[in-house]
This record gives sequence, structure tokens and C-alpha cells, in this order.
Amino acid sequence: MLVPRDAKRKTQNGFTLVEVMIALGIFFMAMFTILGLVANSLRNARALQRQSVGCGMVAAELSLTNKLVDVYESGDFGNMYPDYRWEREIYEKETNGIFQVDMVVLRRSGGAVDSKMSILLFRPDSPPGKLSRGRLQ
Repeated sequence: MLVPRDAKRKTQNGFTLVEVMIALGIFFMAMFTILGLVANSLRNARALQRQSVGCGMVAAELSLTNKLVDVYESGDFGNMYPDYRWEREIYEKETNGIFQVDMVVLRRSGGAVDSKMSILLFRPDSPPGKLSRGRLQ
């Protein structure tokens, strides 16, 4: 049986323009979604890298000493955190060698308080403070 010429043209294989446009639309929606997720992940990773300055660094220094005295001290963190400074006050809380340390970490620009902490330390080898009036108990 002979097939007319018009019938041959209708059976050609290929994609129509509408099919290609739909496929490209789906592809670009998927690509923009993936790019959005990558950008969000990078922003979260950068936020995790920012190290905050806390009073724990100041308290850690005090944990290395066996003796405390009534004193007010201040300082900075050197090149590690150049925009921050710390202040601490150490005073005898009880006459049995218990000292209270009040610490504050401040920003140099503006002087805003970044963190605050108070801790009690037992240091029986410390010299008598103001509370015990210089007497050993």
C-alpha cells in the first residue's frame, strides 16, 4: 500500500517547541532552587565561623592561679579580638577563701557590654582579703 506524502510528514520524530519550553522551565526552576540552597548554606557557614568573645576566656585565665587578691583589673585580648576589652573585679566573698569574680567583656567602639559573668572560686592559699581584715582564719 502506498502512503501519501502528507502522512509521512506527520509521523516525523522530534520535540515540539512547547515541549522544549516546558522542559527548559522545569530545568531552570530546579537550578534556581539549588542555587538558593547553596547560597543559604554558605551564609550559614559564614555565621558559624564568627567566633564570639565571652567572659569564659577571662575566667579560664583565673583557673590557672592558686592565689587571688582583692583587685580590679582590665585588659584586652590582643590581636585575637582587637575590638574587645575586658574588666574584672575580684573580691573576698567569705572568710574561708571563697572569692567572687565579676567579669565584663566590652566593645571598644561604643563601650557596649558584650557579655557578663560572675563566678565563685575557692582559693584557700590566697592571702586574707578585706573581708577577713587581714587575719588568717
